[in-house]
Amino acid sequence: IDWSVGEGVTELVPGYHVLPVSTGECKGCAHCRSEESNLCDLLRINVDRGVMIGDGQSRFTIDGKPIFHFVGTSTFSEYTVIHVGCLAKIDPEAPLDKVCLLSCGISTGLGATLNVAKPKKGMTVAIFGLGAVGLAAMEGARMSGASRIIGVDLNPAKHEQAKKFGCTDFVNPKDHTKPVQEVIVEMTDGGVDRAVECAGNINA
Repeated sequence: IDWSVGEGVTELVPGYHVLPVSTGECKGCAHCRSEESNLCDLLRINVDRGVMIGDGQSRFTIDGKPIFHFVGTSTFSEYTVIHVGCLAKIDPEAPLDKVCLLSCGISTGLGATLNVAKPKKGMTVAIFGLGAVGLAAMEGARMSGASRIIGVDLNPAKHEQAKKFGCTDFVNPKDHTKPVQEVIVEMTDGGVDRAVECAGNINA
């Protein structure tokens, strides 16, 4: 395969192992420099753009007609052209048959806990909704050293899975006649230090 690197690209050379990322980072805008956001001013997902940022042109054609780029990566094509900010370099020792993207569910949940809620060691944390995002948020609470991690979900089957991610207590709102927040206040003798909501309508 003939890999190449465009003019002005210094971070990568042909042969590097990379993963395409639809939410890129220019590393220069206010969002990229912030610890609170990664919504890059230049490279955030824009399904209407369809062209390369440098010159406003597509790199794909068929029968002489342009084919537009898809969310900055065009990974449905056999070959693609990607802005350097939408590529993440990975360890060359990582086996390519096992490398994969964790996608938004993991990074969103983990980031919600580590970068937004920021629990301290010994705190009590409640996670509302125990899907992929919620379990990742729970893992963030465990990594932060939370001493008590309360999982809240309408599906009782989620409890066993949540234990693997640090869940110490499980609350199903369907098991109670009062609002779930009141249940949590009572069981914690005053409430939690941090709460992360990863699902809507948890009291429904």
